[in-house]
This record gives sequence, structure tokens and C-alpha cells, in this order.
Amino acid sequence: MDKSEVIGSVASDLHATEKAIDTAITQATTLVQSMIGARTALQLSPVSGAGSQAKAMESIAALSTARDAIVACHAELQKDHRRMGWGVYAVGPVNKPDDWETPIGGTPPKGHLTRVA
Repeated sequence: MDKSEVIGSVASDLHATEKAIDTAITQATTLVQSMIGARTALQLSPVSGAGSQAKAMESIAALSTARDAIVACHAELQKDHRRMGWGVYAVGPVNKPDDWETPIGGTPPKGHLTRVA
């Protein structure tokens, strides 16, 4: 394997992990919605199933923490990649901030220089 194949493999795995976490968050929120809908359809008190619903919501919070961690991992990999002088490499969705400080589709934070004509 050459360097670009190794880097591409890691980038693909990172992208797949990010997507898996997002999918898990989506599924977990669907579960909570389903639980609330079932309770309503069965005309049950909000007290019934409160414990299980709370546990499902805890799982969403844990997945959110996992998502924060994988995004931080992505940022660190990007820094490492540039420190090693390998330039810019992108796999997966490429509509993302260049420096992790500029919001997608937004403007740079105040105080940053902007290129003009």
C-alpha cells in the first residue's frame, strides 16, 4: 500500500464511524418517539414507561458524547495530517470547515482576515 491508500483507508473508516454514530442517534431518537407514541395510543399514564424512556434518553446523551469525541478525533487527525506535510485530503462529504473554527456555510469568526478582490 502506498501512502495515499493508507490515508484513504483511515479516512474511510473515520467517515464510516461518524456516519454510524449519526445513524445510531437517529435510531435512538426514533425509539423515544415510538415509546411516547405507543404510550399515547394505549392511553397510558406518562408515569408508565418513564424509567425505560429515561434510559433511552440516556443512551442519546451517551451517543452525543461519542459524536463529540469522534469529531474531536477527526480534527486531531486533520492536524496530524497537515503537521506531517501531507496537505489536504478529503473522503466523504467535503462540505466541512477548513480550520474547525469556521462554521459550515457561515462566516469566519470575528477578527479573522478575509481575502478580497
